This record gives sequence, structure tokens and C-alpha cells, in this order.
Amino acid sequence: MGGGLRRRPVRRRVQPVSRTRSRRVRPRPVRVPALLALLLLVTSPGLTGCQDAPDAPVRIRIATGSPTAVYHAFGQSLATVLNRELPGVRASVVVTAASAENVRLVGSGEAELGFTQADVLPAAPAAHPSVVAVARVYDDLLHLVTTAGGPVRTLADLRGRRVSVGAPGSGTEITAIRLLEVARLGGDRVRQERLGLDDSVAALRAGTIDAFFFSGGLPVRAVEQLTDDSATRIVDLGEWTGPLRASNPEVYVSRDIPRSVYGTDPVTTVANPNFLIVRADLPTPLIREVTRLLMERRQELAAAHPAAGRMSPRSAIATAPLPLHPGAADWYRNAKP
Repeated sequence: MGGGLRRRPVRRRVQPVSRTRSRRVRPRPVRVPALLALLLLVTSPGLTGCQDAPDAPVRIRIATGSPTAVYHAFGQSLATVLNRELPGVRASVVVTAASAENVRLVGSGEAELGFTQADVLPAAPAAHPSVVAVARVYDDLLHLVTTAGGPVRTLADLRGRRVSVGAPGSGTEITAIRLLEVARLGGDRVRQERLGLDDSVAALRAGTIDAFFFSGGLPVRAVEQLTDDSATRIVDLGEWTGPLRASNPEVYVSRDIPRSVYGTDPVTTVANPNFLIVRADLPTPLIREVTRLLMERRQELAAAHPAAGRMSPRSAIATAPLPLHPGAADWYRNAKP
């Protein structure tokens, strides 16, 4: 009886149509990241930069710093991870003067993510409720760099000398000027130049400045290259942590720069935390995924710069005075750091 049914014309006509229809409507499996990307495109068209195109990528601009400093290396590696693992996301880095400029760019919507020192935040404009945190990532150490045979051996020796205090808009500038004020070297007691890291190194080599400040995670690549090429001294600043803490008790700590980092004499210096910051209006699913990848890809990020490897979920949540973005808080809550 079954063979007779297969020979009936109506079955022959229906069966091919059924197979064709099945091929047309059968749903294909969709990965969770792809669903995330679709959600972001639907809920956050303003992030794409092209609202008329339904398949335009979600743009994530990461405000970093000098190309030879830690923020840039860290940011490039993070952008690579985001581009590879979040379909529909296009991440890129922005070269900036660093911390203070990064806070401004994220606060104004000109960048979605950025890096900043903690001591920059109290000095930022009060109208920055649009800036929140993803994580505390590592500590920045303040370097005072000079020539090994030069006259600058202590902070007091900067009096009357030409010193780069960092680029305008940088965290280095803010920390260095605060330090000089505490040491009663403010105003015209030091001939201040405002140069970025690469220009500071070039000026020290050329002899047009006597020393420069730079705040960064260990090792700072440009300082490492300088110490490899020429006799260099890093000045001990450990005694100044206490006076700086008097006005910023939750920020400054003492950290060591051992001989193994640059091959120079070991010193103690002033350090303060670094945060990865984010626009407060970015979607919770997106920042939950950014936080997950930031923590789960630490080894890969550390290959770009060792400072990234010092992150942990337990320390990442200490972002005072900034609150965590809801997406970041949600990931840490579920990860139970």
C-alpha cells in the first residue's frame, strides 16, 4: 500500500514543493555575539555613524595616548580583540595627549572608550556624568627622567632648570604640576615645557631640556629605548607620596621601579590608578561583553604590554570616584570577583 501511495501523482507534485520550501525557510543557527551585534544596531543607531545603513558597524573609538606609551599599546590590543570577537563592532584607537583629553573625548561623545589616571578625574569638569568606568586596569608610575651625568639628582634640583611636565591635556601634566606645587617649585621656579613623551625624549637627547616627567605603566617603551641607547637616571620621588596624598588621599601610593625594568638604579616613585572609562549611555549588553573580553583575554592583552596582565576582576571594581557602567557591574556581579 505504501508503494501505491508514492506513485500517486499528487504526492509527486507536492514533495518537490515541500523540499524547496524547506530549503528557503529553514533557519540557520545564529551565534550569541551576532545576536548582540544585531541588538546594538537596533538599539543604538547613534553609535554607527551611519543611521541609514541597517548593517553599518557599531563604532568604538578608544582614546589612548602617545604611540610609544602604554595606553596606545593596550588600546590597540583591545581593539583587535573586540574586532575579532564581536561581529558588527568596528573598534579603533585614537592617538591623544592622554588622560585629561581622553576624559574630555569620552564625555563629549567623540570617543566611546578611553584610558585615564585617577588623579585627573577630580580636575575634570564637573559636567561629566556621561563618563563612567569599565575597570581599574593598572597603576601609572611617575617617571622623572634625566641624563645620568647631569645635575638633576633630586626633585629640588629642578629649580631654575628646563623641564617638560607633559603634553597639554595629559595626566602627566596634572600630576607633575601638583608635585611641583607641593615641593614649592611651582610658577616660574622651574622653566616648564609642555611636550609629549616622544618630543620629551628627543629634547633630552638634544640637550634642550634638563629632565622630563612621564606617568605610565611599567615599562614605558620610549623610556626603555632611551635607557638602552644612553646613560639615563630616573630620579627617586618616594618621599613625595605623602605630601601628595594629603590633598588626594584615595589616589596616590608609592611604587618601586626596580633595576630589572630599565637597568637603572632602583627608585621609589608616586603612582596612581588607571581606569578604562566609557560613555554612560552605551548599551548594557555591549559593555558587558567589553568587560568580559577585557578580563578573559588578559594574557593576550599582556602580550601587547605587561601592564595589562596586572588586571584582575577583584581589583578592577575599585573605580572610585567613578561608578561602574551597569554592563560592567553586571559582568563582575556574575563573575563574583
